This record gives sequence, structure tokens and C-alpha cells, in this order.
Amino acid sequence: MVFLKLFIVFSKIGIFNFGGGYAMLSLIQNEVVYKNHWLTVNEFTDIVAVSQSTPGPIGINCATYAGYTAVLNEGYPEWAAILGAILASLSVIWLPFILMICVSKVMLKYCKTKTVGYIFSTLRPAIVGLLISAALMLMTVENFGSPVDNTFLFIVSIVIFLFSFIGTRMFKIHPILMILLCGLAGLIIY
Repeated sequence: MVFLKLFIVFSKIGIFNFGGGYAMLSLIQNEVVYKNHWLTVNEFTDIVAVSQSTPGPIGINCATYAGYTAVLNEGYPEWAAILGAILASLSVIWLPFILMICVSKVMLKYCKTKTVGYIFSTLRPAIVGLLISAALMLMTVENFGSPVDNTFLFIVSIVIFLFSFIGTRMFKIHPILMILLCGLAGLIIY
């Protein structure tokens, strides 16, 4: 039963994925954390962090981990959890793959028309909304701490966030160097 649910859930996530992996995060969180309870909020935050640091698209990496964990939490053995990870990964990409083949043929023929231009200009605000949703979803107590529970942790998290934002935007520090600097700061402070 869990395999069928994984297939349906990640196929649905894959077909509604506009805007890339980060836009997909809020859909994945809604399905795997809140609707199906395959992961906790803390586990989901951890897989987002791991998915960002591993090679490959973040949405597929999240699907892989969620599929593995969902099957393992249902009491299946580890080999079945690996099958769950493969199933979730393939489920999130099979429909978009077919859709892109079909759309590519049409786009080559009609890409310069006003109608296609209107469709893309209408999709842009929706994609921005999904990206903002993903950013807000990651601004949780698990990531930043709470000013009530641990003021020091909260202030340090905000300072590291501002440092990385200003460093990459204003001073054009390379993102990999910024990740290393923030990781070093976290290691020293915590």
C-alpha cells in the first residue's frame, strides 16, 4: 500500500512542479509531513539541507529520501526501503518527462506567438509565489531557534543568515565559500 501511495503522491508532485526544486519543496512538505506523516518537520528540514549539499536536483533528492524513509517507517526491510526510494525518485520525474517531450514539439512550432507569451507571463507570478512559500517554509524554529527558548541560538542564526545573504548579494562571495564559512562558524559557535 505504501508503494502505491508513494507513486501517486510523487507523480502528483512531479506534474505540478513549476519553478524547479525549491518551488517543489512546499508541495513535498505538505504531502510527506502533514498529509501522510512519513516524516517529521525536523526530518524534512534535515533532508532539505542534505538535498542541497548533494549532487542533483533538490526535488529528486528529497523524493529519494522521503521514499526510503516512508517505506522504512512502515516496517519494511531496508531492501524494500531502497525500492521505495527508487520508486519515489522515478515517480517525481516520469510525468514531467513525458510532458516536456510533448510541450517541446509544440513550443518549437508556436514559441513566438502571443498566446504562448501570455501563458509564460501568467506562470511567472505563480512560480515566484512557490519560491517565496519554500523560503517561508524553511524559516522555522527548527532552523532559526526560538527567541523565547534560546535567545543566543536565535540571534546567531539570524546573524549567520544575514552574513550569508549580504556576502553573496553585495560582496559577491562565491556560494561554496559562503557555505564553508557558515559551516565553520557553526562548528566554532555550537
